[in-house]
Amino acid sequence: MTDPRLKKLADLLVHYSLGIQPGDWVWIRADPVSEPLVREVAAGAARAGGNPTVLMTSDAVTEAILRESGPEQLAWISPVERALIEQADCRLNILGTSNTRALTSLDPEKQKMYGQARRGLLDTWMQRSARKEARWNVVQYPCPAFAQEADMSLGAYEDFVYAACFCDKDDPVAAWDSLHASQQRIVDWLKGKKQVAVKSPNADLTLSVEGRTFINSDGRNNMPSGEVFTGPVEDSASGWVQFTYPAIHGGREVEGVRLEFKDGKVVKATAEKNEAYLLSQLDSDDGARTLGEFAIGTNYGIQRFTKSILFDEKIGGTFHMAVGAGYPETGSVNKSAIHWDFICDLRQDSEITVDGELLYKDGAFVI
Repeated sequence: MTDPRLKKLADLLVHYSLGIQPGDWVWIRADPVSEPLVREVAAGAARAGGNPTVLMTSDAVTEAILRESGPEQLAWISPVERALIEQADCRLNILGTSNTRALTSLDPEKQKMYGQARRGLLDTWMQRSARKEARWNVVQYPCPAFAQEADMSLGAYEDFVYAACFCDKDDPVAAWDSLHASQQRIVDWLKGKKQVAVKSPNADLTLSVEGRTFINSDGRNNMPSGEVFTGPVEDSASGWVQFTYPAIHGGREVEGVRLEFKDGKVVKATAEKNEAYLLSQLDSDDGARTLGEFAIGTNYGIQRFTKSILFDEKIGGTFHMAVGAGYPETGSVNKSAIHWDFICDLRQDSEITVDGELLYKDGAFVI
């Protein structure tokens, strides 16, 4: 028997997040472990009049391909992938895996080359999204491997995931509408502001948001969501951040990351674990050491770290920043093959001020 919360999640993705319309080309990318959710979403997309294209792959398959590929193969772009990026109306990435560390043994240089070759595709999709030509969403299927990462039983993890998506409620859309309204108050207050300063035992950072737009992230692009974010002025970040949570990327867990910024660039980067991988990604291209995103997590229903950035960056009481590609709709012009988020807790002895006014104190908004 299908979990009714799964059906609610599929319905939420089809109608609320992606807003699938008759004739839409709907691209669904997923791991085979996520098949129950793929089935429900594909059926829902078809009922809405969309045309689903489902591509199933896995980290194990990706690992095998990259391991055996040479430079020319790593640079090759599938015409199928290019067509989907350039023409699909909706893209849903359903995260799932049978091994969260399947990519750990890959040569970081190969991962970098593979990402560099697809930089143009990433930019094309982000530009189409900014122009409202394409919609997208990322969601996570509650599978055993993710439950293990979170140190939870599968049942407990399913409860966590569905609650974070408001699919444990009678009316999930009403819950997301309520979150949107609370976040819009913050976005409206930030409009026209110029300078952000973060002071904390783990951060001393300033950056400019002059002329940039803050986005109300309310479940349309991430499910779950709960953040307000923008793309900082590219040459403005100055100071340092000691990130309090591990950063998971490319199948690797990078712990104890500290980044130092000058004139917008990461000028020094260290990590207690997997530092070489961190540095390899920061050297991907000219934009990889520049901030593409500054964000504050607003989902106070998410209070535990699960080693999944989709949930962890939304933790109420934290802020996060991403190096690499910025979202054009924020005003960001930074381009890169990577977009890598790092999270820092602000729930103790911490504050965010904007143009000298206190916005945020010890993990809570004060405006």
